[in-house]
Amino acid sequence: MSSDTLAQAPTAPEIPGPPAVPRIVPQRRYGQWTAALVVLVLLGLALDSVVRNRAFQWDVVAEYFTTGSVLRGLWLTLWLTAVVMVLGFAFGTLLAAFRLSANPVLRAVGWGYVWLFRSIPILVQLLLWFNIGALYPTVLGVKTVDLLSPVAVAVVGLTLHEAAYAAEVVRSGILSVDRGQIEAAQALGLSRWRRWRRIVLPQAMRSIVPPAGNMLIGTLKGTSIVSVIAVNDLLFSAQLIYHRTYQVIPLLMVATLWYAVVTTVLGIGQAYVEKYYARGTGGAR
Repeated sequence: MSSDTLAQAPTAPEIPGPPAVPRIVPQRRYGQWTAALVVLVLLGLALDSVVRNRAFQWDVVAEYFTTGSVLRGLWLTLWLTAVVMVLGFAFGTLLAAFRLSANPVLRAVGWGYVWLFRSIPILVQLLLWFNIGALYPTVLGVKTVDLLSPVAVAVVGLTLHEAAYAAEVVRSGILSVDRGQIEAAQALGLSRWRRWRRIVLPQAMRSIVPPAGNMLIGTLKGTSIVSVIAVNDLLFSAQLIYHRTYQVIPLLMVATLWYAVVTTVLGIGQAYVEKYYARGTGGAR
């Protein structure tokens, strides 16, 4: 075959290759980076002012941070928080059952209690209980003043206040459980107790634990209000010291740091409990 014939022979068409992948350029967020830089600078200046400000007297803070009176006040704060949470949620669960009851009288009583104790500020409630002797000088032949010490007044006042909020937390958690699952458990012949223990409560806890954890931390901080009725909690212990030494700021920082430490520990515990009850729902991270 001549070279002219080869030159005239048709060539095979070129197979197009895959299209070129366009280059993805991330969006430049100059505004966000500028704002973040400004926030970091401001935080650095604030931290520097706290660390280098001699008025905080950090040496005094270190001196009193673990003194016996402060630790005893801290122990009373922790004890008071635990007792109030246990009693508050026990009473609150009963009130939640009242509010979910088919009996209109129980529903009205539960609603009235929640309305009343959520309407009165906790400080007013504590002062009322502290001065209850003016209304009822004796109870069962015993002087009310002798019956209710400041610590007992704090337990009663905080518990009754906590129960009103705990009732709503428990009620909302129970209502979050799908009614169809309860009906299915009834169809299987499960007893009422087993339905609550195996079906309702495990699912309700997913909705109860987060607000209950927040209530626990709020109660811990809220116990500081009992210092107005001379309960020797953490804040009152710090106040007793600075009334004697006039070192107000460092002693308030001692109380502040202890509250921060305890709330941090409680927050970590809350995260683990939430993760436990979120198993199998896609909510555990």
